Amino acid sequence: MHTESSPSAAATTTAPAPAYTGAGLELKDLTLAYGDVEVVRDISLRVDPGTTTCIIGPSGSGKSTLLRGINRLHEPKSGDVILDGASTLGKHPDQLRRKIGMVFQHFNLFPDHTALENVALSPWKVKRLPKKTAFELARARLAEVGLRERADHKPRDLSGGQQQRVAIARALAMEPQVMLFDEATSALDPELVNGVLNLMASLSGRGMTMVVVTHEMGFARRAANQVVFMDEGQIVETGTPEDIFDRPQSTRLQRFLSEVL
Repeated sequence: MHTESSPSAAATTTAPAPAYTGAGLELKDLTLAYGDVEVVRDISLRVDPGTTTCIIGPSGSGKSTLLRGINRLHEPKSGDVILDGASTLGKHPDQLRRKIGMVFQHFNLFPDHTALENVALSPWKVKRLPKKTAFELARARLAEVGLRERADHKPRDLSGGQQQRVAIARALAMEPQVMLFDEATSALDPELVNGVLNLMASLSGRGMTMVVVTHEMGFARRAANQVVFMDEGQIVETGTPEDIFDRPQSTRLQRFLSEVL
């Protein structure tokens, strides 16, 4: 039977939690399109170093497309993405993704590789670290997410929550300056959600710059420094969690919150 470690149990198997030095991220008039259809329009947003921004909104509002534009899985039509003060659009996408990690709804693990191998592959093959160094780094990252004892398990022998932890460890192993999370808990059974959310909150608390698309309003309220509400490809409101959840200004946000809270 697959079991998901509770936060207290995970804490007993994690390595000493490192602090992170996240970079600042800024979007300037970012527009993303599929053919002639603009699905994200004129997005301008600042994410300060070491802070967490949660993006909320109805399905189809462009939230996931926006994340994909930030790390160039979807090339912007116009505008700019600025990381640590410099434009990223002149960089090769693979170089950019070493600095901006992304965790998806689905875990995208290699099924025939162990958890350890899944985490070590990118540092070894992409960053060209020595194999021994890459695997040592992978072990440290798995310990950090509470999976030290499951390093040699393949994905089929892990719960959904554990697989998502491996995916997070894999992204962390590239030592990114920013982490993007695209509905990282939406594919999990309800009882496994809190373990992953607690891990994400821990990363936030240790200085990782994070942009999180989420439908978990409780997480956004407690972990975010700013919350962004999107609808129809545009930002409708931006503010602190208290501003967004307790003092919504627009009728559209008020209606959205009345349906999800």
